[in-house]
Amino acid sequence: MPIVMKFGGTSVQDTEAFIRVSSIVEIEKENSPVVVTSAMAKVTDALIHAFEIARKGNSEEAFRVLEEHFQRHQKVSQDLLDRNQQEKFEQELDFARQELKDLLARVARRSLPLSMLKDAIVSYGEQLSSRLLTEVLTAKGLNAFHIDARRLIVTDDEFGAANPIWEETRDLIRLELLPLLDAGKIPVLGGFIAANRSGETTTLGRGGSDYSAALVGAAIEAKEIQIWTDVTGVLTCDPRICPEARTLKTLSYEEAAELAYFGAKVLHPKTIQPAVDLQIPVRVCNSHKPQEPGTMILPSSQSTPRKVKSIAYKKGITVLRITSARMLGAFGFMSAIFQIFERYRTVIDVVATSEVSVSLTLDNISALDGIVKELERIGKVEVEHGNAVVCVVGSGLRETAGVAAQIFKAIADFNISLISHGASSVNLTFVVKEEFVADVVKRLHDEFFAFKEETAQTSNKYASDNV
Repeated sequence: MPIVMKFGGTSVQDTEAFIRVSSIVEIEKENSPVVVTSAMAKVTDALIHAFEIARKGNSEEAFRVLEEHFQRHQKVSQDLLDRNQQEKFEQELDFARQELKDLLARVARRSLPLSMLKDAIVSYGEQLSSRLLTEVLTAKGLNAFHIDARRLIVTDDEFGAANPIWEETRDLIRLELLPLLDAGKIPVLGGFIAANRSGETTTLGRGGSDYSAALVGAAIEAKEIQIWTDVTGVLTCDPRICPEARTLKTLSYEEAAELAYFGAKVLHPKTIQPAVDLQIPVRVCNSHKPQEPGTMILPSSQSTPRKVKSIAYKKGITVLRITSARMLGAFGFMSAIFQIFERYRTVIDVVATSEVSVSLTLDNISALDGIVKELERIGKVEVEHGNAVVCVVGSGLRETAGVAAQIFKAIADFNISLISHGASSVNLTFVVKEEFVADVVKRLHDEFFAFKEETAQTSNKYASDNV
């Protein structure tokens, strides 16, 4: 059974990173790996920045900001490839330069829909990194074979956040990749990018490279999907807040999805779903420390004695409160509210209701003005910016007496709002003001993961199973 190995942007950011990746792939070469790579770190941001400059009419300046990133690719090529390979990649780089120059000029002229042009432009990060990685693996003596992901993943026309058409995607992946694996080759493709049925380039949105890896893994029924990043697995907390945060050995799919959705940056929720469907394990690994086992995400995971496994948070949250006496005893009221958000394609994170009011949170407020205007036809609307969502995750939270009391006792001196407990068996969520979120998270981590010296031996015995 093959494995899928996805490498994030920091794992392919420079010459040393490419050397590490090639060594990791070499170790796994007997396991029939399929390699999926993100763009080099900072390249996607640079491409988006170039697009924005071109949209303001200055395509020449837009193209100039990309030159340093072309040079970064070129340096890796010069450091790691032989002369013939360098010439081959240089041709690819020149071709990308010309196409990007033309696309940026089209953006300035508005000659095609901007959403379509943006996807075409940002796709070059993965196109270049996957071609370069193929050559680096080949130079190391591995039987690498580049394949364009746009030949494998078929999506709808939702540029910027396209949705894969699963049956067609599965069949194409099997058709293209299985013969390569049978022949002993190592397929290498860019994540994040796809194409619609018309052949136009689309992208899968945030976390798209992980999603690509999961789609490939599900299609070929992989033994394991590996997500290689710059942290050692999923941690008990954000190490920027809690430097003592530890790596979790195992998580369930449900726990991982909750953590990812509420701010843990290691995974995106979409990554989980294709693996969930076929119960394929997902391992999160650190390309800087490949000897570390990382975190294995499984169909189910045992709870720890303390129940809480990890604490995530998401800043930049806006709270909306809709109040209307007409809501009392009425049916269809919630439906009317949710239909407004559906029309504006805006996702709601947390919801709390009373007899006459609804409170909810948003992290995307791009359509806020239109949403508020329509909600005001239903009732009084209050908007409160500057909040954060805190998510406490662990198996059995809903069924375990006393955990919620322990959580809120630990942060009793902070004002808490919009508590959501019971909708998920593994998640307790609440909202605090953004300026207090670091203190709240630190306090909770100390409560559940900082052990007293006299109980350290007992605690470590428990912790060794899951942390």
